Amino acid sequence: MAVRTAPHAPTPERPALHRGPLLALAAGVAALLLALAGRYGYHRDELYFLRAGREAALGYVDQPPFTPLLAAALDALAPGSLTVLRLPSALAAGAVVVLTGLIAREFGGGRGAQLFAAACTAVSSILLAVGHLLSTTTFDLLFWALLSWLLVRALRDGGASWLVPGLVAGLALQNKVQPAFLLAAVVLGLVLVGPRSVFRSPWPWAGGAVALAVWAPNLVWQAAHGWPQLALAEAIAAGGSGTSEPWYLFLPFQLVLVSPVLFPVWMAGWWRLLRDPALATWRCFAVAYAVLAVLFLVTGGKPYYLAGLYPLLLAAGADPALAWARRGGARARRTLVPALALSLAAGAVLMLPVLPARWLPATPVPAVNYDAGETVGWPRFAAAVERARAGLPAGAEVVVLTGNYGQAGAVDRFAPALGPAYSGHNSYWTWGPPPEGAGAAVVVGLAPQDLARWFGDVRPAGRIDNGVGLDNDEQGRTVWLATDRRLPWSEIWPQLRRLG
Repeated sequence: MAVRTAPHAPTPERPALHRGPLLALAAGVAALLLALAGRYGYHRDELYFLRAGREAALGYVDQPPFTPLLAAALDALAPGSLTVLRLPSALAAGAVVVLTGLIAREFGGGRGAQLFAAACTAVSSILLAVGHLLSTTTFDLLFWALLSWLLVRALRDGGASWLVPGLVAGLALQNKVQPAFLLAAVVLGLVLVGPRSVFRSPWPWAGGAVALAVWAPNLVWQAAHGWPQLALAEAIAAGGSGTSEPWYLFLPFQLVLVSPVLFPVWMAGWWRLLRDPALATWRCFAVAYAVLAVLFLVTGGKPYYLAGLYPLLLAAGADPALAWARRGGARARRTLVPALALSLAAGAVLMLPVLPARWLPATPVPAVNYDAGETVGWPRFAAAVERARAGLPAGAEVVVLTGNYGQAGAVDRFAPALGPAYSGHNSYWTWGPPPEGAGAAVVVGLAPQDLARWFGDVRPAGRIDNGVGLDNDEQGRTVWLATDRRLPWSEIWPQLRRLG
């Protein structure tokens, strides 16, 4: 990629901030997400976060502590309320909308550019998808947008303004490690295309020190536990994830993260950052996007890992898109609103629980949006486990053993009398093994031939049915009763560990 490093033109002036319309747009997004927050049910990751947050720690084998601790606090505030649990996600989505408008302002965008950029983000598929659920990706998107805005300002203003993105970066790294890639890519962009004068100032280095200081507790935890997130990253890159896509879909997937019809907007933003002399101060972001796209592609990263840069690219692309519409006359201008409306309609149907759950099996929604299927059927899953447990003597010490954290989390949430559930998956493995006094187990998600190595009697005791015929990851699984344990749990437990 050839990039000219011509002398920088003066950076654009900051136009007036159109706060009211931006806040109204953000409030509309948050209200939509909250109105639909209670439909369907918990996602498997949310069930996992609830248990992880109760096992409070400075880190977990698959993530830093921010989201699990937040989940536990929200559930303590309003036990069992999906709306309260997902309230921060809706607010975060609204904040990303506002931040997109703020970045557009930094790039010289007036009222039209600020609102158009924010609207593009508001209707984007990725924002609607992650804004509906409590997830690490939700706050990762927020932190990337916030970091982008703060870094844009710091590159313009310099001085002590570098301390603020340092603080935010430290907090972001307590949620996911992906912001480290953003920061590294921006630094590489500065090295390649400037402005290299940044490195002669002590303030960016001080900001980096602040970030490390805030991140340090989780780093210490990871080091003390053998860096399990590195092993997890290797497992994901090798395909150890239920949502892994073929590598060749990585780049095409970028077209749908915002919207296929809005792809030209962020593409124009990337090109503008790369070539416009007036934005040369921020050319490093264009390089960062290209570097991260290649890095995540070759290392098996998930397509949505790039999602955090789209608010910035949309902000940069809003002015060129509006200029094109003005040059094209009334017909071109009339395409903008339908493009936004079409994106919102498609995104809402595919990414939000708009349709009744019983309709999902007959629609393409589960195929397009894997997470939709993961929010259906968990209470019935737990009920099937309870029925299986009823087949053993009431006084027997029985544990529930599952193959993944979603299954275990469903038991912990919906059948607490049978809990705590045990699983070898990710951090659940660290909360075991079961007590040695438990000679029997109700098991879901493990192969019967494996169970037969550890138990003298393994027999089916039911089958999972989500009640709507949806072919998700749990539908049709057999519930097993495993009795007459042959080996101590201390020998079985290491064989059950799985990262993914």
